[in-house]
Amino acid sequence: MKILLTGANGYIGQRLLPLLVEAEHEVVCLVRDPRRFELPERLRARVTVAQGDLLQPSSLRDLPRDLDAAYYLVHSMSGHDKDFVRSEQESAQNFVDYLDQATARQIIYLSGIVNDQGLSAHLRSRKAVESVLEQAAKASLTVLRASIIIGSGSASFEIIRDLVEKLPVMVTPRWLNSRCQPIGIRDVMFYLTAVLDNPACFGQKFDIGGPDVLTYKQMLLGLAEVRGYRRYIITVPVLTPRLSSWWLFLVTRTTFSLAQSLVESLRNDTVADAGRSIQAVVPHACMSYREALELAFSRIEQNEVISSWSDALSSGVIKKNYMDFVQIPQHGVLTNRQVLSFTRDPNEVQRNVWSIGGERGWYKVDWLWRIRGLMDKFVGGVGLRRGRRSPTKLRAGDPLDFWRVLVADRTSRRLLLYAEMKLPGEAWLQFRILDNEDGSHRLEQLAAFRPHGLAGRLYWYSLVPFHFIIFRGMIENIVQYGETVSVQHALTPAVNG
Repeated sequence: MKILLTGANGYIGQRLLPLLVEAEHEVVCLVRDPRRFELPERLRARVTVAQGDLLQPSSLRDLPRDLDAAYYLVHSMSGHDKDFVRSEQESAQNFVDYLDQATARQIIYLSGIVNDQGLSAHLRSRKAVESVLEQAAKASLTVLRASIIIGSGSASFEIIRDLVEKLPVMVTPRWLNSRCQPIGIRDVMFYLTAVLDNPACFGQKFDIGGPDVLTYKQMLLGLAEVRGYRRYIITVPVLTPRLSSWWLFLVTRTTFSLAQSLVESLRNDTVADAGRSIQAVVPHACMSYREALELAFSRIEQNEVISSWSDALSSGVIKKNYMDFVQIPQHGVLTNRQVLSFTRDPNEVQRNVWSIGGERGWYKVDWLWRIRGLMDKFVGGVGLRRGRRSPTKLRAGDPLDFWRVLVADRTSRRLLLYAEMKLPGEAWLQFRILDNEDGSHRLEQLAAFRPHGLAGRLYWYSLVPFHFIIFRGMIENIVQYGETVSVQHALTPAVNG
């Protein structure tokens, strides 16, 4: 089949794509910016990358029409502006208008369980998107409604993990007594592929969930049991949604907008309706909550996290056009350049560079980096807790603490990061391993900052004393200074612009 996959670089899309290719389908991936969509070599023969924005109908005109099916995996869970409901419905309508000109006979939409009364804004929006897809599209609609999805890198899993691992005692809102029906990401993938081109699923809406119906409190205690922790949870009625959102934002690695969405949705029970069960049509034994947790931790320990919630760019904190910054400007920037020559194996140094951040840390005065991350959190930034998808692997588009990977070119030995922290300007951090004429090698580390006005310049110069400590120490520790041949240091405040 020829299949259109929207949301291809999101958490679900990245996991679904290889399954579709393995089933020998031809897949068209719709992305807003192909530059940040890194396609593995093994998938390229059966995948076409198409550029388009579902909020810009004109960008969809040249997309292929000879389709058999389409996956709609577009959500704005992290978007919390007042117009996000309108934007989601507009996006769905533009998708339908395009697809009605194609030959697709089925649309598959992953939604949320919406059986409760008084739904949160995000659950109401997902239900409204269902209506747009159902009423307007010529193709038959298949809806899979899921509750909490548990898997390595999923937002729900990472937030629950953060709370349990960081807080021996938790004071939580009474909404933690709401019930949900968690489902493992592997089971979600099974259903997404099982309903494809299945006539019994055309025009149907199914609730999917694991075998356990749990309160959010039971989910937290269940993860604590899996990890061997003793945790205490006290629920109180005085925590308002906004206070709860700030508490979740500061303690976990989530963004504030995502924290708001999750807290608001906590008041709703998200339990599957037996009348919408998929079992009669697609029989399948789902993993228990504990089994899903154990599988997620196994993937993390084996460094096999395929995708993460933070890969998505729906948060207002993150610049959606960050790939426009893939080249450091030549003018109007302030720089700190460190160069260190070495004789050891350059592959070992490159591994150190590729392992920066996350659990490894930043090689020098990590406590200063943690303070900077905490400050960023307090002003609404992403902070350091976002970490990285893998402790050793990087690809363009990956989040890396409060940076975003722009270039991770192992062949040319170049790593370029772009800052997503709150700054009065724009910042880059670049590492390059170069060859010397005498057969040795050198690591070049370049920190660049383009200030916005006087505030930006004051910010940079106020940190200059720390630069000498941090950046010089970073490069020395990365290459193991004991084997260093020579050191070159240059501090260059650009004067052009």
